[in-house]
Amino acid sequence: MTVIHEPKREIAVPRGIPGPAIAACVALIALGVLSFAYGLTQDPATAWRAYHVNFLYWASLAQGGVVIACIFVTVGAHWPGPIRRLAEALSAFVPLAAVLGIVGFLGRDHIYPWIEHPVAAKAAWLNVPRLVLTDAGILIVLAGLTLAFLYHSIRPTLHGMVGKGEGAASALTRGWRGDAEEQQRSLVITKRIAPILLLCFAFGYSIIGFDQVMSLSPMWYSNLFGAYFAWGGFLAAVAATALLATLNRARPGFEGEITSGRLHDIGKMVFAFSVFWMYLFWSQYLPIWYGNLPEETFFLEARLGSQFFQSTWDIDWARLGEPWVKLTLAAWLCCWVVPFWVLLGQRPKRTPAILGTVGCVVLFGFWLERNVLVWPSFSPKDPSAWIGPIQIGIALGFLGTFVLSYLVFTRVFPTLAAPRRS
Repeated sequence: MTVIHEPKREIAVPRGIPGPAIAACVALIALGVLSFAYGLTQDPATAWRAYHVNFLYWASLAQGGVVIACIFVTVGAHWPGPIRRLAEALSAFVPLAAVLGIVGFLGRDHIYPWIEHPVAAKAAWLNVPRLVLTDAGILIVLAGLTLAFLYHSIRPTLHGMVGKGEGAASALTRGWRGDAEEQQRSLVITKRIAPILLLCFAFGYSIIGFDQVMSLSPMWYSNLFGAYFAWGGFLAAVAATALLATLNRARPGFEGEITSGRLHDIGKMVFAFSVFWMYLFWSQYLPIWYGNLPEETFFLEARLGSQFFQSTWDIDWARLGEPWVKLTLAAWLCCWVVPFWVLLGQRPKRTPAILGTVGCVVLFGFWLERNVLVWPSFSPKDPSAWIGPIQIGIALGFLGTFVLSYLVFTRVFPTLAAPRRS
């Protein structure tokens, strides 16, 4: 007879949103809207391109949050505890990302160069109807799967609030079947949804990487780029989860739950996955370097500079002053060098201040990396094109929207749950 072990019960711990936090997020959103509106009147190309970069960054990060939770469910991980809930909360932005992604198509004439200069050999792929239908479809499907996963994941944590009429919690627990049955049903359904969502993320965000980044330089191609792009979003979500774990250690309901052992485990994920991210980059760079074919090298050379495409490895420091090289190296430093060397030992992974700082550095690094992927395709000789009042204002607007969605989600749908103590 098969023995089914009852999952460890969790109880929801809803929290109020601090007034200053709401005010700060609303102020950032207002700044972003005003910056975007001003940009549309003064420099629409810059406004839409900044919008595009930040959409790619925050959408992939949010989707990566639920991917982390799906991985935990698929492999049957028992160590994460409430860390899984922190990762799930990141995905509150996913439905908004779908809407923002569809809105972004309105600026297509300023984003996709192949609209004005069609590439005949790629016309079957690089055309507006195909692009909109495919990418919008991917965003909508992923948003639907994410909402379904979150619903079935958080429903059992609301059992302590059943019958108390607490708004959204009451609506989410209609037809309650009892604690044990709800726990088992959640486990079964999330295990069905999780692998489907993982596959949709892998294929979907690979295509988005091809369409939303690689097509900005329509003559360049790399079969591995889609995986590299999707993995960057996932790694950013791992870094964000590590940061949230360090920030929530003393929150109500989390006391004693985010242990040094759990910090060590999420720190190992940041370390290991940053190594794999570097591996994906190196696996593209090396064959492009030794192949030395113009249709392959120009994309990387525009970002890395000619120094990294020489036949010898002697460093010519003057070449590092070429456009975009310093920004590219800064992103590389944040996304791989810092997490690799700082988290190489065991103690840094267990130290909240160190792990949290590394998480911040990695998140900032991937924002730089998304800028590096996009902007040189538009302004290969102008390394300052990515930065300015309009660009920074729009970036802060996206930041405010993302943080506010996280805060509201953790209050209305209290997914920040800690194991119930007997």
